[in-house]
Amino acid sequence: MILVLSVLAFYPLLRTLWVSLHSDDLYGSHPVGAFNGFDTYAAILSGDANIILSDPFFSLSNPLSSALVITLLITAVSVTLGTVLGLGMALLLNKGFRGRAVARMVVLLPWSIPIVIQGMIFYLLFQPSISFLVEPLHSLGLFSANPLVSTRDSIIVVILVDVWRRVPFIALIILAGLASVDQSLYDVAKVAGASKWQEFKLITFPLIKPVVFIGMIFYTISSMKVYGVVEASAGCGTVPTLTCLVVDTFRMQRWATASAIAFLTALIIALIVMVYLVQFRNEVTTSE
Repeated sequence: MILVLSVLAFYPLLRTLWVSLHSDDLYGSHPVGAFNGFDTYAAILSGDANIILSDPFFSLSNPLSSALVITLLITAVSVTLGTVLGLGMALLLNKGFRGRAVARMVVLLPWSIPIVIQGMIFYLLFQPSISFLVEPLHSLGLFSANPLVSTRDSIIVVILVDVWRRVPFIALIILAGLASVDQSLYDVAKVAGASKWQEFKLITFPLIKPVVFIGMIFYTISSMKVYGVVEASAGCGTVPTLTCLVVDTFRMQRWATASAIAFLTALIIALIVMVYLVQFRNEVTTSE
């Protein structure tokens, strides 16, 4: 297993780090130039004008043009909404009712649709010339007349796509956790006169919390790498995310800079996952 992980994960990561420690060789015959240490990282994080990027990696003066800020915003809102909706969906699907198997299959459909098609669906939904949604939403003041050319509106659209396609995934994970809860605990709670809210607060949620944490970790990692739905719906020019920045820089044949941004993105994801794991450990310690 260590050998497999080394070949499939660690080597590409270390190779990316090594390439990022070089300069871009735009006019030479080699993919990268001379070794320059962490100069590329310093230039990216400081917004050095010598580093030509389609959008800034981080900008305090204009946060909505910053790939890092937009990615974190999409991830935070999407994970929060998606987890709440996924939990509610899992609780409903866990109940016994006629047609439950069909309902579970229908709920999973958004997750099974290819990413590009998901993005195209919402692209068409928010095209003012053909969509029936844009004009009513514009009249209510919720969106502009052409949402997909506005960064603010496009971020909302991307969040909607991300939530729509990932809620079935986290609902499925939580549903598996609900299936492992001992049903006799609910019988004891009913005898004790507990309400439905007390059953959820004292029995259901504490027992499925580890599963919810696992689902949130996978959800967060996927949202931090969001690219396909952005490119297929609003476009990376309107919603510049970290992965958009990597792809755009790679297309400019700036291999070293693209590798540095990719490695920074991996580091940020690793730090967020560590926060999850520390919080999870604290929860387990407290419960014990």
